[in-house]
Amino acid sequence: MILLLRRCTIIDTPTPRSAAGTSTSFSATTSSSGGDVTGRWFGNLNHLPSGSSQSGIHIPLQLAGVVFLGVGLWAWSEKGVLSDLTKVTRMHGIDPVVLVLMVGVVMFTLGFAGCVGALRENICLLNFFCSAIVLIFFLELAVAVLAFLFQDWVRDRFREFFESNIRSYRDDIDLQNLIDSLQKANQCCGAYGPEDWDLNVYFNCSGASYSREKCGVPFSCCVPDPAQKVVNTQCGYDVRTQLKSKWDESIFTKGCIQALEGWLPRNIYIVAGVFIAISLLQIFGIFLARTLISDIEAVKAGHHF
Repeated sequence: MILLLRRCTIIDTPTPRSAAGTSTSFSATTSSSGGDVTGRWFGNLNHLPSGSSQSGIHIPLQLAGVVFLGVGLWAWSEKGVLSDLTKVTRMHGIDPVVLVLMVGVVMFTLGFAGCVGALRENICLLNFFCSAIVLIFFLELAVAVLAFLFQDWVRDRFREFFESNIRSYRDDIDLQNLIDSLQKANQCCGAYGPEDWDLNVYFNCSGASYSREKCGVPFSCCVPDPAQKVVNTQCGYDVRTQLKSKWDESIFTKGCIQALEGWLPRNIYIVAGVFIAISLLQIFGIFLARTLISDIEAVKAGHHF
């Protein structure tokens, strides 16, 4: 981000128009003084036409990025990752906090570029903001199309992803909570069934395992008992030592991949609505950025309004 600011400062730094207000000059200037930098980046020059809009989605985008970053850093602090960053590389499954931090960094960077670019009427930052939103939009579109065309490939990749995280179920509390939430919400167990929990050393049924959870499943696989007001976290113990025909009496036997495949057609309108809403917001942000860039370029060219 610092390199981006530095580059955009050198390329396109505006200077205030003259007292007569007839022209605006843009010069390539740099300064090492703190006050000069503050004025150059956060001063509000009002030399755009009165009809120009400097508002957009960049401010809520930046605020959302700050929230995601704050939540991610807090979660890592609670897990002790900030004091020992090597814990990240020792994770075999995915750490949900990494996703939160990645989303936060992207949203904060785009929001910052859009906000500062609009306030300082900096074409370089506005072009960066606009180009990044366009890139994200087409990536989303490409992912959606490819996922529809190559459903078997996506299913296999999701199975591998789910199984790798089953192996790391007890390694990270956030990952554990994520899998439990997924299984409870979709009333499923494992990728394709309860047998997938043999992949985890704690739930494995092999004779070499001495875990108390041997031949069991997590409590999130258990069929909830309406009479129980307290969650029984040991309900899955030894359940797979019973006859397979009796499993459905106490645990979910449907795999989560089948559950998700059944969930999508039932909620296709909700998914489509969310995708359309996000796309419209992105298109609106692109439109505002391009409009502001056009106005700035018109002022640079000496057009009068």
